Amino acid sequence: MTEVEAFLSPNDEQEIVEAIKIAEKNTSGEIRVHIEFSSKKDHYERALEVFYLLEMDKTNQQNGVLIYVAVHDHKFVIYGDKGINDVVSKDFWNTTKEIMQAHFKKGDFKQGMIDGILKAGEELKTHFPWQKDDKNELSNEISKS
Repeated sequence: MTEVEAFLSPNDEQEIVEAIKIAEKNTSGEIRVHIEFSSKKDHYERALEVFYLLEMDKTNQQNGVLIYVAVHDHKFVIYGDKGINDVVSKDFWNTTKEIMQAHFKKGDFKQGMIDGILKAGEELKTHFPWQKDDKNELSNEISKS
């Protein structure tokens, strides 16, 4: 079993996917999680690259949020697209990162991600409320490389 596969159990992954569904239930925003072993690039730059690889830049309202985790490097990045970054408070992503980091430091990666996803979902709901013609534009499954 690789370090990426061991990072979360299948049950943990399913709970994270459920958190994404809950977070997206009341918003047109889109949340994705990407996990990989390591990155030779700067983690922010790698997160941005993954954001485009997952076509998160193609959401209708530019309101996609990526939670990127490099397991071996003990690094993670929360990257929000232009639409959401234009409307959230300047410290929003840092606040979300701190919530996640508190869980990560205790080794509770699943709960850290769930809390980060739900917090992002609340903020997305405020600025991008669900409309009756909204559709899920991106997969809720965790991507890995």
